[in-house]
Amino acid sequence: MVLGRMMTAAPAAADPLSGVPNIERIVADCDLDGLMATAVLKMVYPKASVYFAHPARMREPEIESIININTAICDLPFHPNCGLWLDHHLTNKPTSEEKREHSLKGGKSIWEPLDSAARVAYELFRTKFDLSALGEMMDMVDKIDSGRLTPDEFLDPDATTKLSRTIGLDDTEYVLKVLDWLVACTPLEEIMMEPEVIARVNAAEESNRMIIELLPSKGKIIDRIGIARLEDTGLGTNGFLFTAYWGDDVDAVCVVKGYLGGDLDDSNRPPYSVSFYNNSFLHGTNGVMDLTRLATKLDATGGGHANACGCRIMAIDDSQEVVKRPVTKDDIDRNIAAWLEEWRHGRSPLKD
Repeated sequence: MVLGRMMTAAPAAADPLSGVPNIERIVADCDLDGLMATAVLKMVYPKASVYFAHPARMREPEIESIININTAICDLPFHPNCGLWLDHHLTNKPTSEEKREHSLKGGKSIWEPLDSAARVAYELFRTKFDLSALGEMMDMVDKIDSGRLTPDEFLDPDATTKLSRTIGLDDTEYVLKVLDWLVACTPLEEIMMEPEVIARVNAAEESNRMIIELLPSKGKIIDRIGIARLEDTGLGTNGFLFTAYWGDDVDAVCVVKGYLGGDLDDSNRPPYSVSFYNNSFLHGTNGVMDLTRLATKLDATGGGHANACGCRIMAIDDSQEVVKRPVTKDDIDRNIAAWLEEWRHGRSPLKD
């Protein structure tokens, strides 16, 4: 096993490598959290290859074919065939029986109720490996992934926040380049001066400007949940823009994105999906509802955090039963109707 640079004098602690098989591949979600968790693992296992995957694809043959006892998975749903699994999403947490069976096969699964998967990985290995180069970013990674940005932090973003807006499955070659910079301990200020990063930061700012221009016609508020219909526009961003736009008039937002006939294999034309976000500017970390109830209502692969989560738009009939046929644009309205019904019954009555 080829390991990264270990600390020469670490405080006494349980060996984080105990029980972990030889890791040769890392599979991770392609957002800032997944990227930073991968950076930690690459510092521990520098020879490991990296593959970024969509959460909904974890049980597809193409992904399953690369998951074995020598694979580490982070910031993605649990898979029983991997050697090491790290995450913090409650909806991804394996059952006690799944953990037991995984352990019996030689695997190690670690779930912690922390603000990011990156934090889980960082805390696991930081006493044995020199991860100090990543330390300055960790607090903001936690805030972004758990939806705890303040209005000031959103309106006047720091370097970590700006970098987060450039990370996605639409350009994994670029994300792998950022990963290389992070693992090489390149200072964040230097990374932000790279021409490729500057161009993508500017593109993200332009995308946000275009979204704001579209929201008067593409957005509406129903029962204090803001619904943004950005499907077939190619536009998207995190929930902070929408909660800042609607302010105290909403308790949460629902953002529809993707393309009709899109495919998870085509990162430039993904299928219809939706993201749900608590209005953290109004409620902090205590939203009026666990939004994973919406994300998992129709899509078994949906999930995330109580305050920030997502799922696919599903083909459903008038009884809200999932059916096997291609998703149509009308399914968006049917899905929204089902979520609104759950929202009305499941939210707190305090913010009516």
